Amino acid sequence: MSRIAVVPGSFDPVTLGHLDVIERAAKTFDEVHVVVVHNPGKTALLPIAQRVSLIEQAVADARLAGTIRVTSWSMGLLVDYCTEVGASVIVKGIRSQVDVAYETPMAIVNRDLAAVETIFMLPNPAHAYVSSSLVRQVAALGGDVAPYVPRSVSDFLQAPRE
Repeated sequence: MSRIAVVPGSFDPVTLGHLDVIERAAKTFDEVHVVVVHNPGKTALLPIAQRVSLIEQAVADARLAGTIRVTSWSMGLLVDYCTEVGASVIVKGIRSQVDVAYETPMAIVNRDLAAVETIFMLPNPAHAYVSSSLVRQVAALGGDVAPYVPRSVSDFLQAPRE
């Protein structure tokens, strides 16, 4: 039986910290589904299809080992997706106590609803302070986001817009 994990997030945009978690999950599980989910509490910079495409490019560019599938989900609870694909684990990267406080209640409810466990991965210290919202802010103000995101994302964010 294959061990399937889901790495969910808004990934708006995907950062090197996200890619680090995806890579470590791919080394731990037989199959990893990176799932772009809509977060109604956030105003998105990028459409979901664009986020999926940028993650696919970043995974390919990084030549990550393992079976990684990138998709989106908006048809219900994340545990519904987990059940549909046979995943028993959700992998979440956490940077701080704030992330732990935010993620813990969801992890408990996901376990109660569908017996899906959540594993928290601590960040590589080089990426511990980087968030998608910080990247969006730096990009919006014309700053260089290259140190924080995969090259495909940096190129996309810093391309001239018409």
